[in-house]
This record gives sequence, structure tokens and C-alpha cells, in this order.
Amino acid sequence: MTRTVLESKTRTVTIGFDEPFCVIGERINPTGRKKLAAELEAGDFSTVEKDALEQVACGAMVLDVNAGVVYNSNPDPNQTEPPLMRQVIELVQGLVDVPLCIDSSVPAALEAGLAAAQGRPLLNSVTGEEERLERVLPLVRKYNVPVVAISNDDTGISEDPDIRFAVAKKIVERAADFGIPACDIVVDPLVMPVGAMASAGRQVFALVRRL
Repeated sequence: MTRTVLESKTRTVTIGFDEPFCVIGERINPTGRKKLAAELEAGDFSTVEKDALEQVACGAMVLDVNAGVVYNSNPDPNQTEPPLMRQVIELVQGLVDVPLCIDSSVPAALEAGLAAAQGRPLLNSVTGEEERLERVLPLVRKYNVPVVAISNDDTGISEDPDIRFAVAKKIVERAADFGIPACDIVVDPLVMPVGAMASAGRQVFALVRRL
């Protein structure tokens, strides 16, 4: 069975079909959380500290860290997000000993998080777009970390599971070109809501089986 190994400084978590379900806490994310975004912009990390401790206490085995704040004074995420990501990563790993998942759409922020993280974090994420593959996969290789592969590309999220499978396959194959083993690719098959697509539930089971 394929196993994907994540590590903090003191703890190892293994993701695999024959392993316990891996619970990843995703509260440390300012997207849609105006209060948290305002706090981070002001340099207040009290909610981050609270969320980190509470999620681990409630059973999270890995913590996702996202620092995607849009600053009023400087809205350029390429400048503002990397130093904030480093700061949040250092804070969180000083509070808890679980592995981290570094979450950003900004490659410079991903690298800042990777440079600050102890152990072997999960990188979130890479998609099938050529530009994204060329910018993220070298980071995966450089830091020897696993990465989440999201099954969409330039055309968006397809309702056709065959297309989503093809995108995932493309990412795995391109990763192999960089010397990244398949066990370090965690595929997100993109489960669609059944309210929007009645066949979504059946589709995802078929897609996961095929993957």
C-alpha cells in the first residue's frame, strides 16, 4: 500500500489506505474570516494561537496554515504573504507538535513556509495548469515534501470524472519528471456537492477507486 509520510520535529503522521483516517485542521485560514484577517493584518495572532491549540485538542493530526491576507496598505500578496506565512508557521509549530500543511496560491509564500517549517510538511497545493506545475513542483523536489494534487487545470473543475482523472494522472507524471515519487502525491479528486450534481457521490467513489 502507498504511504505518504508527514513529519513535525517530534511526530510522524502517515497517510495511507491502510492507515487511520488523517484529520487535517483547517481553521488557520483568513479566507472568509474577516475577524481573523483583520487580526493578522494588525499583527495580532491570538486567534491563530487559540485555533492551533483547540484543533489539536479536538483530534487534528495535521494543521493547515494559510496566511492569505489582503492588506489594505499593500494588496500585493507576493510581498505581504511570504513574511506572514513564515511568522505564522513559526508561531504554530512553537505551540503544537503536529505536522503542518502549508497552504497558499502564492509560490513565494509556499517557499517561505517550507523554509520555516521543521520536519516534513505537506504542501497545499499544485494543480494541472502548466505555470503552476513549473513553479510548485521544483519546490516539492527541493524540499523533499509531499504535495496535494488538485484535479483541475486551466479549464476549471470538470464534471466529467474521466477528465479529473486525466488531470491527476498528468500531475503524477509531471512530478515523476522532477524525481518526485507517486507516494508523495496526495490527490484531491474534488468531491462535487450532490445538490449541484446528483451523480457526484457515485462519481467520486468511481474516481477514488480508479486513482
